[in-house]
Amino acid sequence: MTARIMIVEDEEPLTLLLRYNLEAEGYAVDTSARGDEAEVKLKEAAPDLIVLDWMLPGMSGIELCRRLRARPETERLPIIMLTARGEESERIRGLATGADDYIVKPFSVPELVARIRALLRRARPERIAGKLAAGDLELDRETRRVSRTGREVHLGPTEFRLLEFLMQSPGRVFSREQLLDGVWGRDVYIDERTVDVHVGRLRRALNRGRASDPIRTVRGTGYSFDERFGREEPLSKSA
Repeated sequence: MTARIMIVEDEEPLTLLLRYNLEAEGYAVDTSARGDEAEVKLKEAAPDLIVLDWMLPGMSGIELCRRLRARPETERLPIIMLTARGEESERIRGLATGADDYIVKPFSVPELVARIRALLRRARPERIAGKLAAGDLELDRETRRVSRTGREVHLGPTEFRLLEFLMQSPGRVFSREQLLDGVWGRDVYIDERTVDVHVGRLRRALNRGRASDPIRTVRGTGYSFDERFGREEPLSKSA
């Protein structure tokens, strides 16, 4: 079953970025730009986790967090607080109010996704797929290992994250810019051609001998994980 995440954030560009990346991870995402609006939604149906901005119109994130912790239905709801306040006293205040984790803006999207995954693993272990598999290829998130036909494939950390990101959305084509945001993070300033270098390394590690290539290049656009990978090829008309 897909984990449901609510983003309560009044900065629309950040909301769109988080929605895009979390949906690419396979989560169902709901959003709200106001604290009071989010409170109404949360009374109707609680998600599996909430990403909550500190400063919100209508009701502050810190007040919404306090109210959620006071309700039996949401007292154990995992909450990650987003804020521009980086002082130790403010972090302590946020955690003391009931937030499970605290991340200061600007932040790395992959780091936030990793923290979401860790919180869900503790709170809703049944909602997190520990392994991704397609054809003879398997990626184990717990051990950070990849294997093909039972043989371990040795990948660097970046190539592992790249493969994981692509395997989560088979068939979806990602531009180089989208891959940079999703794998490296939006605050890392590197050339888009860096993606080509790491895709090349990933392919060399995966495709030994005459093994089929699971990574599809879409000319002029970017890359995707081939949604047909591992399926039986249809018989040709001459067969």
